Amino acid sequence: MPIDIVVDGMGSDKAPDPEVRGAVLACRHFDVRVHLVGPEEILRPALDRALRAPRWPGSAEPNIHIVHASEWISMDDKAAQAVRSKRDSSMRVGLRMVREGSARGFFTAGNTGAAMATAKMVLGMLAGVHRPALATIVPTVTGSPSLLLDVGANVDCDPDNLLQFAVMGHMYARNVLHIAHPRVGLLSIGEEDSKGNQLTHDTFPLLRDLAAINFIGNVEGRDLFNGRTDVAVCDGFVGNVAIKTCEGTAKLVSTLLREALKSTVTSQVGALLSRRAFNDFKKRLDYSEYGGAPLLGVRGVCIVGHGSSNEKAVMNGIRVAAEFAQAEVNSHIESALHTA
Repeated sequence: MPIDIVVDGMGSDKAPDPEVRGAVLACRHFDVRVHLVGPEEILRPALDRALRAPRWPGSAEPNIHIVHASEWISMDDKAAQAVRSKRDSSMRVGLRMVREGSARGFFTAGNTGAAMATAKMVLGMLAGVHRPALATIVPTVTGSPSLLLDVGANVDCDPDNLLQFAVMGHMYARNVLHIAHPRVGLLSIGEEDSKGNQLTHDTFPLLRDLAAINFIGNVEGRDLFNGRTDVAVCDGFVGNVAIKTCEGTAKLVSTLLREALKSTVTSQVGALLSRRAFNDFKKRLDYSEYGGAPLLGVRGVCIVGHGSSNEKAVMNGIRVAAEFAQAEVNSHIESALHTA
């Protein structure tokens, strides 16, 4: 039986086309039923265009339904104001469907602040969770992904917040990323217990004494990529700086590599001979492979994608939402926090 996933049809920078095409792809690759939310007069023509395009093979109509919402929240809107004033926004209507049980998960590539605020207001928080955390997947040299949280939902945190983030990250890594015994590290400026600031000093003993997770101590920025840790925990200020630095570095490496491969005839020939390897390299760094960032701690499934998400990223965001729902991560989080 297909899993019902809601997609904010007006979220991305180039909405609604990436959302519509991503929904079509998801329905043809996964056992999902997609509910596209937004103004029907905008979404219906976009869906018709996508289904007529020769690039979408297959005669069967995708399992897509349009749910009308008269408003949407743009990237330029101030999150708090938009959440209060736009009561019929595509975000709010979509998350309400999750709350009411007519869908199992929600994906948006829209305004991150508005998505977090709306999810918190509409869905509410899990028992034992004080603040939600935005998590993101980071590629590693081992080929196995690692999880970094929080990456921007909470600029200021206390030790209890980080403890909850650690439990939530552990459960997501185990049940969605299928890592049997996730190694959880506290992101700091050195591996020694004494390194860090007051927040990491106060958090360290809480995580060390927490039986529900496999805590390996402090980890450094390089450990996000070398495979030493499966889950890295930090406050949203540090996490956001770290992930934006990662994105910038990935773009720099890709640009420099592309320029180097075009610099001489010899390098161009080498590039042709190594095309498969370079494509694999690009895929490892491609954010669209991971779909989006789960907002952990809310009473429901909410995946937030990048504003520049293309159809592939939307497709994978829908996949991640379905996997999150199937794994029943939230019930595992509540159980773990209850016994912590």
